[in-house]
Amino acid sequence: MNNEKYIEARLPRQRRNINWGTGTFLVIAHAAAIAALFFWSWPAVISAVVLYWVAGSLGIGMGFHRLITHRGYKVPKLVEYFLVTCGMLAIEGGPIQWVTTHRIHHAHTDQTGDPHTPRDGGWWAHVGWILRGTAHIHNRATLERYTPDLIKDRYYILLDRFYYVPLIILAVLLLGFGGWGVMLWGIFLRVTLGLHATWLVNSATHMWGKRRFNTGEDSRNSWWVALISFGEGWHNNHHAHPTSARHGLRWYEIDFNWWGIRTLQFLGLARAIKRVRFNRATSAWQLVRGRRSQKIRQEMAAKA
Repeated sequence: MNNEKYIEARLPRQRRNINWGTGTFLVIAHAAAIAALFFWSWPAVISAVVLYWVAGSLGIGMGFHRLITHRGYKVPKLVEYFLVTCGMLAIEGGPIQWVTTHRIHHAHTDQTGDPHTPRDGGWWAHVGWILRGTAHIHNRATLERYTPDLIKDRYYILLDRFYYVPLIILAVLLLGFGGWGVMLWGIFLRVTLGLHATWLVNSATHMWGKRRFNTGEDSRNSWWVALISFGEGWHNNHHAHPTSARHGLRWYEIDFNWWGIRTLQFLGLARAIKRVRFNRATSAWQLVRGRRSQKIRQEMAAKA
């Protein structure tokens, strides 16, 4: 199947009944996550913690979200592919569909057209839109409108088509080298927790928390969602400045994904980083990019 035919094959089925494939997987994943508690061991716990970071921070936060969705920074193409491949271990779908959904969310936040607004109910925003909706499977016209930069990339089309394969390979490896305990913790328990962390960004951070910016919708900053999602919970900050690679704007707003991006910069792998800084001269938050941030710092220091 060529790329165009594959994209056409992703046309959504116009229905509102349960997506049984997704629902069955989620039931199995939650049941296996509970079973994992009876297979506790240090290797199992370590595998879950490490993979939670790899999939949730390197993959979803730094790769899917801040890199290929909002282009908050640039990296060499191989590094981009590595980060996005890490995100496949979160089993949140392929990169093209994920990015399309998120860009639609920003275009219609908490309005008609938002695929997962809590204004349609907290349960809907958390997981109902996946179980009963079709907004996570987009047609060709939608893909061309929201992700023209991704639908021509053969690697991303491949990942979209076989998004479940990396997790299956990992499960086989963990089972073979670590046994059932390591596999249950490293796959099912870790995936289940990671899914809920992402879903809480969609639901909780549009219902509870504090607002620094008047963004015209319901986004909130939530410290506890930020902790479990590596910094994605500073959601009001993000909606105010969506292209900023930095979400935690104050020193006390812990943002592990931002620290990861800064580490890539230190290693010479990240550049053209967009970030938000407070400009004392104008008493306002300002989006700066790359070398411009050094100039802003110098101006602020001179006026301090």
